Amino acid sequence: MEKVIKVNYRNKETREFINETSLLEISDSFKRYYNYPILIANVNNDLVELGEKVSGKCKVDFYDRSSTIGHAVYERSACLMLIAAVKRVLGADAVLHIEHSMDNGIFCRVKGVEFDKPVMKKIEGTMRELCKQDLHFSKISVARIDAIHYFRKKQQMDKVKVLKYISNTYVNLYRLEDVYDYFFGEMAYSTKQIDEFKLTYIKDNGFIMSLPTLTNPECTLDYVHRPMIFNSFLDYTEWGSLVGISEAADLNEIVSKGNYKEVIRLSEAYYESQLTRIADKIYDNKENVKFVLLAGPSSSGKTTTAKKLCVYLQSKGFRTHTISIDDYFLSRNETPKNELGEYDFESIKAIDTNLFNKHLTKLLAGEKVLLPEYNFIEGKKEFHKNYLQLKENDIVVIEGLHALNDELTMAIERQNKFKIFISPLTQLNVDHHNRIHTSDTRKLRRIIRDNKYRGYSAADTLRMWGNISAGEVKWIFPFQDDIDSIINSALVYELGVLKTYAEPLLFSVEETDPIYPEAIRLINFLRNFLPIPSDDVPKDSVLREFIGGSGF
Repeated sequence: MEKVIKVNYRNKETREFINETSLLEISDSFKRYYNYPILIANVNNDLVELGEKVSGKCKVDFYDRSSTIGHAVYERSACLMLIAAVKRVLGADAVLHIEHSMDNGIFCRVKGVEFDKPVMKKIEGTMRELCKQDLHFSKISVARIDAIHYFRKKQQMDKVKVLKYISNTYVNLYRLEDVYDYFFGEMAYSTKQIDEFKLTYIKDNGFIMSLPTLTNPECTLDYVHRPMIFNSFLDYTEWGSLVGISEAADLNEIVSKGNYKEVIRLSEAYYESQLTRIADKIYDNKENVKFVLLAGPSSSGKTTTAKKLCVYLQSKGFRTHTISIDDYFLSRNETPKNELGEYDFESIKAIDTNLFNKHLTKLLAGEKVLLPEYNFIEGKKEFHKNYLQLKENDIVVIEGLHALNDELTMAIERQNKFKIFISPLTQLNVDHHNRIHTSDTRKLRRIIRDNKYRGYSAADTLRMWGNISAGEVKWIFPFQDDIDSIINSALVYELGVLKTYAEPLLFSVEETDPIYPEAIRLINFLRNFLPIPSDDVPKDSVLREFIGGSGF
């Protein structure tokens, strides 16, 4: 008689299965709870691919592409499909670079062969053929040294270099058809599950592979080209190539030789050069610009950047002032609530926009204004003789979540505002096919800062991240098109520094914590980087806002 095991799903129901039943078969019993194909399983709080078998009593959960975990699996699987399709269409000489996120997709380039829009369409068609063929993504555990020998034989030196700096004895490779590749994350079960994507040609550059998003998992939206952000990514990518750091192994090689100090100086100089250009642009329009508005997603380095920008503006002869949007919160009893009945402090409706616009209008007219100071303990605005009056060479820097939203400054004409979007637009990749998510850089920054200054654990921050991201999608990203400049606050060396601070915090996450799989993902991600001491990080670096020791 075959052994029967009990599988509990989300504490909702328990079902019995024959021992050694695959998770794919088990997931079929619970697919009614999902709108999209199930991609990955959580077994006793450990992420497990659907091809694995269950051999004992356990608790399970599953994820489709509408979840953060499922979306990451969907993206990796789509990337391997793309790699296989490029090889089918263009052969082994084609080198695919999967570079960075853009709008609702990923920017990619094909090098080594002729590439144009018709070729891209063939690749897209081949991906759809792979989807229809329902091919299995196979995982193979191999000795790291054997993997290095294999990729060297295939002339895939990006893989050889990145595996050199990983201490693991064994690594996981994934196979689709005759393509073997290294990914540090789980895959879907088959190509049939990756049924939504679009490729969009970008003239002279490459193409965008667009995928369903967390906010729109049903289908793939058309790509919306944002030239300013796109060019900012390209500029930083080209700069990285000029200094010889495009991928993790490039940075690791420099660190292994003890030459990271020069990289720190070069990276800081690139960041500073952006502030110089922006100060010049504002100076050239000094007759009109009175308000500099700075906004970006969480942990972009807004506070330090605002203070440093003030210094650059002062060097141009401006007298700078700062206004905190937080001081214009409505009284707590007037603050709107979200669907859970909690105060929604992220909503622009929580800001006294009428008073804010009234004050800006008076300042623009040269009148003296009594600015508020918000008492967060009492939950109300207070006024303590904090007066401000603008003169000819005065300029106000306003930094905050809603700074780019015209509802915040509706009484002020566009010509009087200079809008800046800031984000760490990471140009560094792990290798040709494993990109580094901008959100991961911000997440690591936030984990360190929250622990250092707010007493939060890594688990606390990771649990909050979903709400943080939702707020950014609603209140920041919709306004990034109407901007005058971009500040890329990414530092090419920072992941090596962040590793020394974040890794111990991530190891503190308990194995029973629901957020544990995400902590493990970040730990595995950081294994691709050698640690860099923070001693040589300048006191005025934007990185000091997170690791401490800032001169500001």
